[in-house]
Amino acid sequence: MVPRRRILGLAGTGLGLAVFGAGLVGCGPEGEAGAPSGSSKPGGDKKGDGFTTLPPGTAPEPLWRAKAANSNLAGNDALAAIGGVALVSGDPLVGRDMATGKEKWSRRGVTTPGAKLILGGGTLYLASAEYDGDVVGLDPATGKETWRSRLGKQYEQPRPLAADDRHVYVLAGILEKDFTTPNNVIAAIDTTSGKIAWREQRDAGTEEFGITAAAVDGRLVYTDYRENVTVRDTATGRQLWTKKISRSNNRRFAVHKDLVIVADGRRLRAFDLAGGKERWSLRTEEFSAFNDPHVLDGVLYAADSARAMWAVDPATGKRIWHNEDLRDKATQAWQFAKVNGTLYGATEFDEDGGVHAFDAATGKLRWTYNDRSGDIQQWYVAAAGDRLAVMHGKRLYALPAV
Repeated sequence: MVPRRRILGLAGTGLGLAVFGAGLVGCGPEGEAGAPSGSSKPGGDKKGDGFTTLPPGTAPEPLWRAKAANSNLAGNDALAAIGGVALVSGDPLVGRDMATGKEKWSRRGVTTPGAKLILGGGTLYLASAEYDGDVVGLDPATGKETWRSRLGKQYEQPRPLAADDRHVYVLAGILEKDFTTPNNVIAAIDTTSGKIAWREQRDAGTEEFGITAAAVDGRLVYTDYRENVTVRDTATGRQLWTKKISRSNNRRFAVHKDLVIVADGRRLRAFDLAGGKERWSLRTEEFSAFNDPHVLDGVLYAADSARAMWAVDPATGKRIWHNEDLRDKATQAWQFAKVNGTLYGATEFDEDGGVHAFDAATGKLRWTYNDRSGDIQQWYVAAAGDRLAVMHGKRLYALPAV
């Protein structure tokens, strides 16, 4: 029988696929997250420096641990690491020093519940907690407000979707006389002047929620619940193309040079950024589906729902390696980070999951860190130099990237 926690996890991903096999047992018990502290256990010295060599298969101990105000509503963008600071979406919004775990700054009531951490040009962009239509920019190093703008009173609560050096891109409902928002717009706000650079109404019937976006090389790319992939010009807002895919994709896609790569059920599909032509497609095994693709150091990595790991050339779709050894050893990963030759994968809703460390050249599992809390909340991982910011439920850890 499939364990109840596995069924809950699959329900959360929307795959509806039964995944069999025992999970990897965690590599060391952890108590409840408390005040940040150094560790003299394997992985670091008392100051969290001087990482030691670990026995094969052994996960490092956290360099520090702390409580997190994670609201579990921000999805992909609940954890970020920038400039040596770890950020967690929640109230209060807190920035912690990745070296020590100490709180560098804390701001309560600065944004809306479940706000995504949108970073661009060294600024953190958030919807204002005042529900006044403002979008605010914070300095991630200090938490101080450095920027503020708005679309106008005729729009309902703009929400940042993506940002780059020139613009922050927001989605907002168009308020009707009866205060409903049957239609919505995507707009770009100039990050220098705070003025609206462009504003484009989306097609009737499109929804305001379930959108994942990225701004790369003059293109704004986004997917939505309605099974679309859409690309706009960041300078003008003009829609360049939109394509239907076979399933909704509201989590993560990858962009590599002139391609956007999406997980579409059993296939990874790459579309030309300029015109939308499908350039390549890669299929996984029957009864399995691909999870979110990531391009790291020029290689595309993805797990599938049967727990196999894939490394693919993102330019051609040719397989570099396909590791099936994890089917009875590890739960599937949904979010990846890479440091040097090690690929780190955070798992989803499974008490036996955690953060896996893989050999990036072969896909072989090196170790798994699990805090043994029994919490089935998904894990998050972000690279921060030679450390990893790791979040699980309302616990935040720093692991050495070893």
